[in-house]
Amino acid sequence: MPPPELTVSQWADQNRRLSPEASSEPGRWVTDRAPYQRGMMDAVNEPGVSEVVYMTSSQIGKTEILNNILGYYTHQDPSPMLMIQPTLDMAETWSKDRLAPMIRDTEALTALFKDPKSRDSNNTLLHKKFSGGHITMAGANSPSSLASRPIRIVLLDEEDRYPASAGAEGDPGSLAQKRSTTFWNRLLVTASTPTIEGESKIDARYQQSDMRRYYVPCPECGTFQVLSWAQVKFDKEHPENTRYECEHCSVKLQESDKIWMLSHGEWRAEAPFNGVVGFHISELYSPWVKWSDMVVSFLKAKRLPETLKVWVNTSLGETWKDKTEGVDPSGLLKRKENWGRIAPDGVIVITAGVDVQDDRLEAEVIGWGLAQESWSLQYHVLHGDPAQNKVWEDLDNVLHQTIQSADGRTLSVSAACVDSGGHQTQRVYEYCKVREHERVFAIKGASQIGKPLVSKFSKNNKLRVKLFNLGTDTAKQMIYSRLKIHQPGPGYCHFPADYPEEYFKQLTAERIQTKFVNGHPTRVWVMPKGRRNEALDCRVYGMAALHILNPNLDALAQTQEREKLKQNEQKQTEKSRSSEWMGYEDWNFN
Repeated sequence: MPPPELTVSQWADQNRRLSPEASSEPGRWVTDRAPYQRGMMDAVNEPGVSEVVYMTSSQIGKTEILNNILGYYTHQDPSPMLMIQPTLDMAETWSKDRLAPMIRDTEALTALFKDPKSRDSNNTLLHKKFSGGHITMAGANSPSSLASRPIRIVLLDEEDRYPASAGAEGDPGSLAQKRSTTFWNRLLVTASTPTIEGESKIDARYQQSDMRRYYVPCPECGTFQVLSWAQVKFDKEHPENTRYECEHCSVKLQESDKIWMLSHGEWRAEAPFNGVVGFHISELYSPWVKWSDMVVSFLKAKRLPETLKVWVNTSLGETWKDKTEGVDPSGLLKRKENWGRIAPDGVIVITAGVDVQDDRLEAEVIGWGLAQESWSLQYHVLHGDPAQNKVWEDLDNVLHQTIQSADGRTLSVSAACVDSGGHQTQRVYEYCKVREHERVFAIKGASQIGKPLVSKFSKNNKLRVKLFNLGTDTAKQMIYSRLKIHQPGPGYCHFPADYPEEYFKQLTAERIQTKFVNGHPTRVWVMPKGRRNEALDCRVYGMAALHILNPNLDALAQTQEREKLKQNEQKQTEKSRSSEWMGYEDWNFN
């Protein structure tokens, strides 16, 4: 007798068990905990649906929705299925941390899979077979894992984090979709937080869907509306008092009203149905995130452009309108400052970035303050053949120097990054190997939009040197965004009075252009012919050194402030004692 016909949400309510290592609320699945999830899951059961798109924020339950869809088809409608993660490593992690616990704790699934320890189980980390189908896990960065076997159900998780091409094979999403062309009842499910407007793949898919949004009623006037950040009213000094203002009657709603609003909400399509169902929802709806918590994270994120971008993507589930354009070097020239040979008061930590050329080294020494406000303290051009020792000895002198601060502190370079991507790779490795204890690291840049500024180091080289891979595009975007900050404070860049115009031309040499790669718009950084960019590269490496060091700038600033107060108290005490002695000496006994 076949299993009863159920929707995905009904199946989840009847069968799914959340695992303790994968959920903050382990135990029986209850769709009513987040009522908007019902429509998101049951869309796959709607007639005529060939594609479902989820453009969401974090903390919405997206991953568990995908898990429920996989569990449903495994139990109710056995099919060959493919789950794609951004990388092969992430696919392995998802298999171990998400899929395996779900199979173990959901009784309806446990019986369908053989013990993975069994010799003939057909159950491996990336391929789990059951009667009538299988679940295959793959990485978008691995062409071989995308071109294996026919697939009916394809799930793409965090598509906006996929590389532009899987090796030389082309767009990973398109490659995966081709695996399902032989099935008349194929289904594509794509889920992701968005990235940059005009480049976000999930946003492009959503725009081609029926564009559903979740409308909830106001408890006071009953007007249905989409929750919007613009209606969140808060006092930055007291975020715990945050309220949501109804766009119709202006009543101030409390967090406790959210549960009722969610339970009476409904999905509404804003475009005609064409076989593709799309959902957009933000963290404002999440039962696991308070509006006041969103305010706190917003106030912290808004200090810097790059952290605000992440917040817009992951909390609002919206694309970021990128304004990264060229920077006029003349504007930077006008705001040079004269602080002499000392480090200004705001400097807490010092790093250095080193660019390696065939006939010289160039190095920038950068001071960092609260919220990554920065001061370019020194820029050195060290002439000499990097294949010889002399120029590296000169670099040692730069990295081992001490710098006095305006308030009397003695500072030194806490971390440095040296570029190994040129013709002197081995020499850089040799230099950094014996100085890793001084936090002098070899780095290699990679031009890829969306790549983290600093990735985990590897030692896959002959000398077993710690090699950090950098997302240079990410770093350049951060730098250009900060160069456009006009007031001292978070992220602002200070420059000394003696820097020449050439430095600023190099710092702003590159431009960003949009090119199409495998049919998708992709931003690339380009440098006009005849220009040089060593200053920009040094700034990238110096910023990377700060991120590798990862200091708690707030805590260090507090410590330094306490030390200054202590020193001032000691000076006052010494001054007082001196005054007492001088007063006694001034007496005339004759």
